[in-house]
Amino acid sequence: VATSGVAGPGGGSPEKPVGTIWLAVADRERTFAYRLQAGKDREKNIQWSTVYALNFLRRFALGEI
Repeated sequence: VATSGVAGPGGGSPEKPVGTIWLAVADRERTFAYRLQAGKDREKNIQWSTVYALNFLRRFALGEI
């Protein structure tokens, strides 16, 4: 599992505004990446993306995605 993005409050750009979050999961045969757009609150973005990443990993492990 991997995460990347711009949590905020600064560092955004027109191409990658604050709140842009990328999540990825992979094994030897499959790779999935997902782009999310959150708000401008850094702490909420970090908390929200952590929960989403763990759920993404859970669904991947169960073969749901």
